[in-house]
Amino acid sequence: MAETASEKKYNKDYIPFTGEEYLESLRDDREVWIYGERVDDITEHPAFRNSARMIARMYDALHDPETKDILTTDTEWGGFTHRFYRAPSTLEEQVAQRDAIAEWQKIAWGWMGRSPDYKGCFLGTLGANAEFYRGYEDNARAWYRKAQERTLYINHAIMNPPVDRNLGAEAGKDVFVRVTKETDGGIYVTGAKVVATGSALTHYTFIGHVGPVAMKDPAYSPVFIMPTNAKGVKLICRTSNEYRAGVLGSPFDYPLSSRLDENDAILVMDNVFIPWEDVFIYNDLEQAARYNIHSGYLERASMHGCTRFAVKMDFLVGMLSKALKVTGANEFHGVKSQLGEVIAWRNTFWALSDAMAKSAVEWKGGMIQPDSQHAGAYRVMNQLAMPKIKNIIEQVVASGLIYLNSHADDFNTPEMRKYLDLYARGSNGIDSVERVKVMKMLWDAIGTEFGARHELYEINYIGSNDVTRQTNLFSAMGNGTLEYCENFAQSAMDEYDLDGWTVDDLFNPDDISVLNKK
Repeated sequence: MAETASEKKYNKDYIPFTGEEYLESLRDDREVWIYGERVDDITEHPAFRNSARMIARMYDALHDPETKDILTTDTEWGGFTHRFYRAPSTLEEQVAQRDAIAEWQKIAWGWMGRSPDYKGCFLGTLGANAEFYRGYEDNARAWYRKAQERTLYINHAIMNPPVDRNLGAEAGKDVFVRVTKETDGGIYVTGAKVVATGSALTHYTFIGHVGPVAMKDPAYSPVFIMPTNAKGVKLICRTSNEYRAGVLGSPFDYPLSSRLDENDAILVMDNVFIPWEDVFIYNDLEQAARYNIHSGYLERASMHGCTRFAVKMDFLVGMLSKALKVTGANEFHGVKSQLGEVIAWRNTFWALSDAMAKSAVEWKGGMIQPDSQHAGAYRVMNQLAMPKIKNIIEQVVASGLIYLNSHADDFNTPEMRKYLDLYARGSNGIDSVERVKVMKMLWDAIGTEFGARHELYEINYIGSNDVTRQTNLFSAMGNGTLEYCENFAQSAMDEYDLDGWTVDDLFNPDDISVLNKK
């Protein structure tokens, strides 16, 4: 009888963190700043502690017998890791990776876009595509293994701060990441990157480029990974939605903000030492510029993002349907149509996720990739979806989203409770507490600062709106799709000219045309 996954013995050094081990790994003297103070322990600070524990849930799920087989696969080194960290060589493996992404995302209802598996889109390519990192091939192979051994939480920061863009690249030379010193042991780097989403909760951050290096100086070309707690690394965080929710509300009032806030930060590097073994590209402007397209991560990032957004859409469809039952508008003809449109968006993203997972484009080293055309379609549709869905929710739920009391404590105040039970009750037998609970959840999803940040994230996280559209054009030009479409259209035009049809099976109107008889 074959042993079950839970019975199988693994080398303890090569298995993922448990939730508690993950939390302990964050207590490493990292330099995180918020509200003018340095954070002592990120796992206990009210700006980060619940979000950290939601990530801990994800790590625990890797060990849970009910989800382990869905989420993980064995490694070559006697351990196991999240499926997306491995390079797939068969369609079945790629579909299983998509399913693992979906299962993990369910833990956060699709609201943590930068969960640890996100950077698996890049890490999973390092073994098959090591030759891309010319001169640093062994580093790529080593990180392919290292990331899998504990299923490390690695994020990225690849955008330059938007400073003095009107003045040209030279104006940013004191801001952009560059090498200030080179030694036998490695390089020293200084500069900043944005937006380091979720980086305060990660083990490492990957630093790279999107497109050509801004400064045509090899010193500005490095691509590398660094520990979050490296000396000289500073994370300057935005306002914490989690902290605000605790100070001004409660979990009942801000159920998403209170536990799912991926804090975005300005990532500053002040003379940070990077050992050579953590460098992927250096002194090579051409290769640094090619990373975004040729490293192989973009199609996989699209499959991850699409699947995660599809899970979020499941959540939004469910919450919208519940809200409409609360207001009693669920039977209105027009409202049904609007809910149907949101469901159509939901189905679209699951269809695109399926299309990517079930396509097997041969790549390097025996690895397969999702089809770039499906990935490109997702990147455009994703930027359109959230604003449209938010607008539909605002139209059909309307004032129900703000016709709410201020705090959960209102229900525990006898003088107020009788009025709330009468005037804030829902339809269809739904009491006031349930009505307010539903509406506050939906408002947190689209109306609070947390919700607004997520709308901005979905519009921009996968690339600028112009670039996502242009990549579809350039792909169609490169793979022959655009030429095929032009020729296909031309085939319809070739069947007629000024004298009429040029094909034998269609009738010219000479026998009936009034104009031709004149």
